Amino acid sequence: MDDDTAAALGRAWRDDTPWQFLTRLTELGDRMGGHTGERRAADLVAEAFETVGADPAIESFEMTRWTRGDAELAIRTERDGDPVERSFETIALPYSAAGDVTGPLVDVGYGTPDEIDDVGEELAGGIALASTDTPPEKGRFVHRMEKFGHAAAAGAQAFVFANHVPGQLPPTGSLRFDAQAAMPGVGVSTETGDWLREYAAMGAEATVRVSAETDRAESHNVVGTLGPDTDEEVVVVAHLDAHDIAEGATDNGCGITAVVTAARLMADMELDCRVRLAGVGCEELGLMGAEALADSLDLDRVKAVVNVDGAGRARNLRAYVHGHDGIRALARRVVEEEAGQPLAVTDEPHPYSDHWPFVRSGVPALQLHSQPPEGAERGRGWGHTHADTRDKVEVRDVREHAMLTALLVTDLAASDPLERIAPETLADQLRDADFERGMRAAELWPADWD
Repeated sequence: MDDDTAAALGRAWRDDTPWQFLTRLTELGDRMGGHTGERRAADLVAEAFETVGADPAIESFEMTRWTRGDAELAIRTERDGDPVERSFETIALPYSAAGDVTGPLVDVGYGTPDEIDDVGEELAGGIALASTDTPPEKGRFVHRMEKFGHAAAAGAQAFVFANHVPGQLPPTGSLRFDAQAAMPGVGVSTETGDWLREYAAMGAEATVRVSAETDRAESHNVVGTLGPDTDEEVVVVAHLDAHDIAEGATDNGCGITAVVTAARLMADMELDCRVRLAGVGCEELGLMGAEALADSLDLDRVKAVVNVDGAGRARNLRAYVHGHDGIRALARRVVEEEAGQPLAVTDEPHPYSDHWPFVRSGVPALQLHSQPPEGAERGRGWGHTHADTRDKVEVRDVREHAMLTALLVTDLAASDPLERIAPETLADQLRDADFERGMRAAELWPADWD
C-alpha cells in the first residue's frame, strides 16, 4: 500500500463526515423518486462530490411518478356463527393501481410459483396474501415483484404483502418498474398477516381500497469524475432515493454515504483510470436512474461497475459478483487477503439493483451489500418500513465499508481488462439460478433473450 493510500485510510477512522452527511440526508424526509425530497438529496450529493473536486453535474431524466394517497384493508367472516368485521393498518405499494376491490382472501404462503400453482383456480377473482419471506427450503429468495406477477397471472384482483419481520411494520416496495401495476397492492405487518392467514382459512372476504396517482415527472442523477482522463473508466453507483414512508437510512442512505466517503478517500489516492461517481435516482421505483446513466455512457469503455447498495448496514461486507470469476477473485484478494476483513460472496446474478442495466450489457459488476448478523431473518430487516431510521446505523460500519469500497475501486482501476459476460451466458446463469420464470412474471426478462 502506498503512502497516500495509507494516509487517507488513517484519516478515515476519525472522519465525522459520514455521520454528518447521513444526518443531513435523513433529515430531508421523503426522498421518493420524482418528488421534491429526492431532488434535494441530489443537491446534497452534488455538494459532497464538489468538495472532493469531482466536478459534478446533475442530469435529469423522465420517469413515471407515483404519488401515495390512502389505503384500507377490511375483512368479513364468521366465527361460530357470529359475524367478524375488522379493519387493519395497511399501506399501498408503489405503482399500485388505484381501486376498490372485494373478493375472497386467499393465503398463497410465501408466494412462490409452486405455492400459487397449488392454489389453482381458487385465486381467480380473489385477493392474494403472500409473506415477504422465502425460507431456504423454498430455494432462492423470491422478489416481491415476482410474487405479485405470479398472483396477477393466476387471476388475483389484489395483492397483500405481509411482513415477516415483527414490530407492527407494514412493508413497502414497488410492484412494477416505471409503470402502474395491473391491480391494487398493499403491505401489512407480521401481526396483521397472522390474523389474515387465520381469516383466510375461515373463508373470509376482504376489501382492498387504494387511492394513488401517477404522472410524468423528472428525476435526477448526480455524476462526477475523479482520476485521469482515460478512455476506460470504472463506474461507482449508489442510489440516493428512498421510499416515502421512512428516512431511508439503511436503504440506501448508508450506501450513498459510503460512496461519498469513498470519494473523499479516492481523491487522495493514485487512480490508474477515470472513476465515474454517480448518485442515481429512482432505484426503488425500477432502476430508472441507473438505466439513464447506462444509456448516457459508452459501455464498451466501462471496465466494471461497482454498485453500493446495502453496504454499511451491518458489520461485515457481502459481495455479489454476478457469476464473474475475475470479480470474485479480485474482491476476495482485496478484502480478505490484503485488508484482512471478512467477506461473504454471492455468485449468481440478480436483476433487482442498479448494476442490472450494466450487467445486462456484459459489463463486469460488483454489488457491495452487508452480511446480516448470524441468526438474523432473511430479507430487508428494517428496510422498506417506517423503522428504516438513522438510529439503526453504526457509523463505524459505514466508514469501514467506504474504505473497502475505495480499495476495491482503485484496484479495479489498475486491473487488466476483465472478461465481458455474453448475454447468452448471463441468461443461462439466471436460468440455472431459477430466475427466468419470476423475471417473466415481473416483466423483466429481456425480449431479445427469447
